[in-house]
Amino acid sequence: GTVFARRFPVRLHAVVLPLPSPPLLSVMAAEENGVRGLVEEFVSGQQDSKALEVATEMKAGNCTVLQVVEALGSCLASSEPRTRGRGVQLLSLVLLQCYPRLTQKEVEVLVLFYENRLKDHHFIIPHVLQGLKALSMCETLPQGLAVCILKAVFQEVHVQSLMQTDRHSVYTIITNFMQGREEELKSLGADFTFGFIQVMDGEKDPRNLLVAFQIVRDIIIKNYSLGPFVEELFEVTSCYFPIDFTPPPNDPHGITREDLIVSLRAVLASTPSFAEFLLPLLIEKMDSDVQSAKLDSLQTLNASCVIYGQKELKEFLPSLWSSIRREVFQTASEKIEAEGLSALCALCHSLSCSVVGSDGEDLLDSFLNCVLQDCKHHLCEPDMKLVWPSAKLLQSAAGASYRSRYKITTNVLPLLLEQYNQHTQSSQRRTILEMLLGFLKLQGKWIHEEEDENALTDFKDSLCTVVFSALTDPSVHLQLVGIKALTVLGSLQGLLSASDMELVVDHLYRLIVEKDTQNYLAAMDASGSLARIYPSAFASRMVPKLSEKLQTDHVQWSQETDLFQGQNSIRQRSLRALSAVSTHPCLVKETVPLLLRYLRHAQKGSILCAEDMISVCQSLHVLAMQCQQDAESLWYYHQTVIPCLLALAIQAALQEVQSQSESPVLLDENVLTAMVPVISAASSHLSPELVAPSVSQVLGLFLHGDVSFLPENSFPCKFQLFQGSESEEQQRRLVALLMAFVCPLQRNVEIPELSSLLRELLTLSISSRCPFAYTSASKCFAGLVNKCPAGKQLDEVLCSTMERIESGLVDGLTRTRVLTLLLWVTKALVLRYHPLSTQLTDKLISLLADPELGPSAADGFSLLTSDSPDVLNKACHADIRIMFRQRFFTENVPKLVQSFHAAEEGNKPNYLKALSHVLNSLPKQVLMPELPSLLSLLLEALSCPDQVVQLSTLTCLEPLLLDAVHILSLHMDTLVTKLLNLTCSPTMAVRIAALQCVHALTKLPLHVLLPYKMQVIRALAKPLDDKKRLVRKEAVVARGEWFLLGSPGS
Repeated sequence: GTVFARRFPVRLHAVVLPLPSPPLLSVMAAEENGVRGLVEEFVSGQQDSKALEVATEMKAGNCTVLQVVEALGSCLASSEPRTRGRGVQLLSLVLLQCYPRLTQKEVEVLVLFYENRLKDHHFIIPHVLQGLKALSMCETLPQGLAVCILKAVFQEVHVQSLMQTDRHSVYTIITNFMQGREEELKSLGADFTFGFIQVMDGEKDPRNLLVAFQIVRDIIIKNYSLGPFVEELFEVTSCYFPIDFTPPPNDPHGITREDLIVSLRAVLASTPSFAEFLLPLLIEKMDSDVQSAKLDSLQTLNASCVIYGQKELKEFLPSLWSSIRREVFQTASEKIEAEGLSALCALCHSLSCSVVGSDGEDLLDSFLNCVLQDCKHHLCEPDMKLVWPSAKLLQSAAGASYRSRYKITTNVLPLLLEQYNQHTQSSQRRTILEMLLGFLKLQGKWIHEEEDENALTDFKDSLCTVVFSALTDPSVHLQLVGIKALTVLGSLQGLLSASDMELVVDHLYRLIVEKDTQNYLAAMDASGSLARIYPSAFASRMVPKLSEKLQTDHVQWSQETDLFQGQNSIRQRSLRALSAVSTHPCLVKETVPLLLRYLRHAQKGSILCAEDMISVCQSLHVLAMQCQQDAESLWYYHQTVIPCLLALAIQAALQEVQSQSESPVLLDENVLTAMVPVISAASSHLSPELVAPSVSQVLGLFLHGDVSFLPENSFPCKFQLFQGSESEEQQRRLVALLMAFVCPLQRNVEIPELSSLLRELLTLSISSRCPFAYTSASKCFAGLVNKCPAGKQLDEVLCSTMERIESGLVDGLTRTRVLTLLLWVTKALVLRYHPLSTQLTDKLISLLADPELGPSAADGFSLLTSDSPDVLNKACHADIRIMFRQRFFTENVPKLVQSFHAAEEGNKPNYLKALSHVLNSLPKQVLMPELPSLLSLLLEALSCPDQVVQLSTLTCLEPLLLDAVHILSLHMDTLVTKLLNLTCSPTMAVRIAALQCVHALTKLPLHVLLPYKMQVIRALAKPLDDKKRLVRKEAVVARGEWFLLGSPGS
């Protein structure tokens, strides 16, 4: 203590507490001796770990910082710099661990000590900075000492001569004080800014630069005084612009060039005070030949314009415009062009937001005049290459503000309209109309208070004339642009009158139904967009005409085959158009009855084939998906469509039972399958309260034959889905519609008589002889089991199911049906992690050895791990646990591999097929760790005669080829041979997948591939003459890549 006081004139009793009692003194003396021992070991024994032990003692209250300093007395007084350095290092390391425990008096003494040490030998300075860093984090630091510390650092330390970590310590000290002692630092005025400039000047390390840039930004944003050092602060940061940094490989710090660019940009674009220095720099870099410098400059200009006004920009506007114009006119980089356009928009926006000066000069107006002068005349040359760059520049300027848009639009639109009328070629007109379309899209961006100032009002008639002429032009491409322009025009509120909209609707109708038009899909999309805004126009002019098309005399259609096909295509379009325009509730109420009436009349007259019925259902499904966006429309759809479809289907089923004639079209499996998503979409999004009455009605219908809620319910006999005899097998197909209704319901919807329903579905899934019926019953049963709450009811259902499955697999007549039920129930339980899923999966694996069911069981593994479109998916609110596929893989792939090795030769393909289906459904990240153990099986699967196995395995292998170089290199002989053999497979999909894998191999290291280069090139000559174009295409790509292997620049 005496030595410390002598070398550093601060009285130690200022931090000494009142003297403790004699017994406590002896304890303290013992502890002090322990500290002295640790200090001695650290300083003399060079054991750095002792510093942590000293810190631990101090945290435990066994010693104080005063005792540590006293123990260091002789070290700190040593004439040897390294010994003094070790002493200061120990004290700093302890402070970094224990700074929250320091008192104000202790902090004050330590600050004075460390300030004095800054004048010591350069070897000691890094350790002093560590100590000051610890003190800068102390909340007990007395007022004014932060300024003292920084003054000392600025005066005594030449920061850029220090190592990176020590320089980082200085930046950290400054950062800590700026966060907690802002007012103190601001009291330094511009001296603080100047001091930091000296600290940062010459910094090169990216780790430190990130911190330094943040400090500069904080100095500016938090309004520290810059004084006369604005230019110096700019220079000390702008010298790094543009950033040229390539991170070293395997950089542990993860600092990227983009990090530095963004951080520096935030500094340069943080204050208007930098404008007079920054803008000339940006212009200089934009005029350079370095692409990255151009890009960075344009992005920085874009960011700077947010805070710049007319005052800052005025002097540099001509040069900035010249540089931007050149980059857009001449650049070969789309990215630089895009940034140039964005910078122009930012400039115009900044000028638009600035207040006009006292001299009355409007810089925005004069700047836009320059833009118009340099670009406008190019719009008269639609065949020249500068027409589009000029249009883009004008559109970017117009998109900046209302004033910009008004001025540009009023100058450009008359010219473009005139040019359209002067040019007669479709290609030229298309270019001009596309430019017009770009300007029209900008009109909705800025809404002005004074509607009289709408720039398009004066040109509305001319615009409509031009757009309508494009819609009648023979050119498909010009028509398409006309449709887009028509959509934009119609979306501009208040522009088109009622008479204009009538013409618009008529043109769209013509494009939809005319036989030779190719843009009918675009016309339907446009109709859907505009129908939201003008529902009455479409309800009065398009919907009746489309309905009339559907009612055309079908007898006449069948007289000539060509005519029938043409009319059939128009009929399909009319159906699609009716659903496309149903984007407003009032239109939904018009189109839904039309589609249902068409379906009802068609069924009664038997005038439609299955494809037509399917088209109607597809239109109803599209309409249902649109209705899901509007609660009113969805509820109307639900109440109207579901009873009607059920009534039609039951009518068809009962008629068929009564007459024993040929099955009606409505009972066709494809038609019923098309009905499923229609009913599902109408049920899945309704709240439990709304859907509850419908659930009771539909369950009453299927369980008890209650048809009272159906329209036109005078059926010839009673509907009995579950009680019907085997002669009524076709009637059982309607279980698909029951599945479509109950499976998509939300999980909290209560289903009445659930136990009875499950029992009947279970019986039907085993007893029915119709594959469609028993599959639908199994899917419906599985969908309900998946969402059934855990408890006694579910346990009883599953117990009964297991008994039926076990007995059914013994009975030769029902084995296929039971396997279908087993697959769907297993999937339902696997999705929800039910414990019984393991037992069921083991049962499926055992069936792979079954001579009769083995192939079907193997195909079933694809069902278990893939998404199902109609049940057990997220849209149906199924209980799907996260990562269920990964869990299924982990639990069952080892069993499959083990069973494969133990299986007889004739059954091994079944195990390979099951394995390939499981692997094909997994993400690459999950497969990679298991690849070494599975690769031999995958290669064996490529030799399996089953083409499904081959395709599934190839699909699984392709994404793994790039990430398993080491493993694959051990099997390259086998892999290359098998892939080349599969390029001649009789199945086109297998040939394509094999060629894609051969192509993917070229990404492997060159030394692995070169031994096989000639073998592959010779083998790929045959697929070049394949009879299928898609195969030839893949062969050309793959062979070309193999040809280039090893060539210069490849």
